[in-house]
Amino acid sequence: MLKQLQAICHILEDGEDLVQATITKHSGSTPRSVGSKMFIRRDGSCIGSIGGGLVEFEMQKLAAEIFETGKARIETVDLSGSDAAITDQMICGGRLEFLLEYFSSDAENSKEMRRLVTSLQEGGKGYLLKALDTKGSSVSQMERCLVRKNSVVLGQFSGPDSWLSQLTGESTKKKSPVIATLEGRRYFVEPTFLPGTVYLFGAGHVSRPVAELASMVDFRTIVLDDREDFANSDRFPRADQILVVPSYEDVFSGLEIGRDSYLVIVTRGHMHDKTVLEQSLRTSAGYVGMIGSKRKQHLVYDDLLKKGFSADDLKRVHNPIGLDIAAETPEEIAVSIVAELIAARAQLGH
Repeated sequence: MLKQLQAICHILEDGEDLVQATITKHSGSTPRSVGSKMFIRRDGSCIGSIGGGLVEFEMQKLAAEIFETGKARIETVDLSGSDAAITDQMICGGRLEFLLEYFSSDAENSKEMRRLVTSLQEGGKGYLLKALDTKGSSVSQMERCLVRKNSVVLGQFSGPDSWLSQLTGESTKKKSPVIATLEGRRYFVEPTFLPGTVYLFGAGHVSRPVAELASMVDFRTIVLDDREDFANSDRFPRADQILVVPSYEDVFSGLEIGRDSYLVIVTRGHMHDKTVLEQSLRTSAGYVGMIGSKRKQHLVYDDLLKKGFSADDLKRVHNPIGLDIAAETPEEIAVSIVAELIAARAQLGH
């Protein structure tokens, strides 16, 4: 999502208009979930995906009309009808509701998108609120604003301030975009924070592909190592942050670790791994994984048990880290690790 929005910023700042299609509601079996979005250019080419096939073809046709009118609209695509039956690409059988918005390349839209990117990079929780005054399929008026800590930081919100916490609270409870109605007004509320931060302890040969893949599936990635020649942007061009630490002894100092934190311990030696793991078990991280063999696990675990950690504490640790796919190369191991991170994220509901 972050990389996609950065590309959108450059397109708008270069003077090119766009249409954004966002899934606002779905029922039955559908290829993508609420909040999935795609940007359509005037030549019909797309950035992002909302399911492929018939769905994207319909959005491309509607986008051509919106480029002419400059007006937003809400449309429904039925994947269970005869239109879906004529192509073997759409076998889902559900219904999708889309909000299509026109983004002209003016300074205000460029500023909004750039502020959204900054909000994601900062890692703080925010919400994009869209007030939808509709008449039929057309949206007669659209108000957009970015909310952080129950305060509007960009755009305007015409409702009472007390509504902000109510609207963002609905999205927080469900951990996904929602449509909410207050006193007859319809709002689309979309979380604007990345779904989880991966902390990579160790910048070696496994960490490189893990950082790459984690970034591709919308994790925020932070790499930590005590070696500057390993922990640098040349080796980790897609990492959101790279920290060269004095040692692993107090490596969590200054880090904000919570349920949406995923700790991946892949340092260059089992003593460093044990040092980081001991600190990890004192946090509320949603996921803790450590690379290594069963023999290494026994050595590390026995020492931690002697230091007062319980068997339940050690059950939190994914070790050996990653799904069992008979991985051997660093790249294959990275695939297994990131697959396990995706599964953990889905289970935690981030």
